[in-house]
Amino acid sequence: MSPIDKNTPAHVLVQNYASHIKSKVILTTGVSPGSLGSHFVQSIAAADPKCLILAGRNRSKVQQTADDIKASHPNVETRLLEIDLASLDSVRQAAVQINSWDDIPAIDVVVNNAAIMATEYALSAERVESQFATNHLGPFLLTNLIMGKVLAARSPRVVMVASDGHRLSGIRFADYNFDNGKVYNRWIAYGQSKTANMLMAISLAEKLAARNLLAFSLHPGVIFTNLANHLLEDLDGNFEELAALDRAQGHPEGWKGLDPKPLETGVSTHVYAAFDPDLAEHNGKYLIDCHVADPWVDTVKPWATSPLEAERLWKLSEELVGEKFAY
Repeated sequence: MSPIDKNTPAHVLVQNYASHIKSKVILTTGVSPGSLGSHFVQSIAAADPKCLILAGRNRSKVQQTADDIKASHPNVETRLLEIDLASLDSVRQAAVQINSWDDIPAIDVVVNNAAIMATEYALSAERVESQFATNHLGPFLLTNLIMGKVLAARSPRVVMVASDGHRLSGIRFADYNFDNGKVYNRWIAYGQSKTANMLMAISLAEKLAARNLLAFSLHPGVIFTNLANHLLEDLDGNFEELAALDRAQGHPEGWKGLDPKPLETGVSTHVYAAFDPDLAEHNGKYLIDCHVADPWVDTVKPWATSPLEAERLWKLSEELVGEKFAY
């Protein structure tokens, strides 16, 4: 197996883990062309998975990714799933569809990749701040509603694509909606949602390790994809706003320039989190640059690694989706 580091491209990891990818069923959200999710599924298609479940809000864009996979790897089955993670009704409908697929009795890996970033204040259909709703509540509900199929796999895994942007905010338990927008900051809201991704991985690992589930969160790096399209018109101004917030909070990122990665290495930690066989001893951990994040070296905030905060978020999430998941 080739050694891996922050510069290892995804195709090398796919070669390393080919035997762990072959014949697996992998569900990935957020797979529109040009996205991390799209590049991830196209990369792992080379290792002959049994089925790639491609989930996204825009069916035509998801179809385009499926067509690209068909063109390069015609023997890999793809299954399309239309889902709007900002709508709990849409999530429930998607889960019903997945659970109705009798020919797919088990899902080996779920990669919760879809996200929005630094958007203007808006509320979901259930009147929850849109970044928290889309990036956390939607994946929380979807993952739990299909957990029966996940746990039916021999070595099930759930991957939460978080961000080092979690440094910007812990969970605002008393005011996740930012006083109805009166005190809204789009970067703090993004940070809250990314902290939620990390805490969800901790909760899943804590609650379901006894049933063989592994769960991880990760920071893919800074990669310019369609996630940031709305920021490109004034890229300098938008990221100066972020840098100013970092400086105000004393984060070293406030004095550093961006260090973007290409897509090929931007999805490497996705592949590592989803398939590395040696990660079992690190269940629930946060990963960066194809290693378990080191709080002494990497950006890892305590509010995103606290089991207490994880359990508080789980209970809040159950309340907000109106459903309890007791494991």
